[in-house]
Amino acid sequence: MATFTKFNRFALDVAQKKHDLGASGDTLKVALYNVAPAATKTDLADIGSQVSYTNASARTLNISASSQSSGTATVVIDAKNIAASGGTVGPFRYVVIYNDTASADNIIGFVDYGASITLADGESIDITFNAASITIQ
Repeated sequence: MATFTKFNRFALDVAQKKHDLGASGDTLKVALYNVAPAATKTDLADIGSQVSYTNASARTLNISASSQSSGTATVVIDAKNIAASGGTVGPFRYVVIYNDTASADNIIGFVDYGASITLADGESIDITFNAASITIQ
């Protein structure tokens, strides 16, 4: 099972209003990497080289809900299907969630699939997040 890790800087970015994670807020996207991003990174450019998206479908995520209970905020992100069309996509192992609306493409967290994945032409992968995708305490 893929594991989700928040970047260290994410909590400070929320406090500094760099993210609007409401259902009609900022545009979140995924970026694909084959090299592990360090939790200390702060923005997309800080991580390194992404895979080529020439043959990949759209990477925009949908925030379906946001709520809070007893001081804990939860943001729910719908599963995202990434498909290869016209050629391969990858290899990649890490799927980074970032805020495409923020001027620095501030990063939120990443999913580690445990092994590199290459999508052949016509193949796809569902990137799923647990019911409480992002928790802010």
